[in-house]
Amino acid sequence: MSDFLTAIGPGALVTLAAIAASVAAVLILFVGFCVVFNLPKLRSSGRDSMVVRSLDEMSGTRQDYLPATTPRGPIDQLRTPELLEILARKSA
Repeated sequence: MSDFLTAIGPGALVTLAAIAASVAAVLILFVGFCVVFNLPKLRSSGRDSMVVRSLDEMSGTRQDYLPATTPRGPIDQLRTPELLEILARKSA
């Protein structure tokens, strides 16, 4: 039995090393592509920029964003009765 393990041991180590190397290579490629393709999103926006986030911005008008507290639609999801009840319980 020990002859069997000593004969298979080096092959198993080489196999594990090859699997680890291939996993590392795929991970490096994945992270590299994610970084390279997301870097253009970090550039500043504006009329002369190559990054276009909306057609209004491309035409030259300034884009105004709403604050987080602004209600959006007929139902304000941040002020539902359930959430107000939970906030009331936490503050009491």
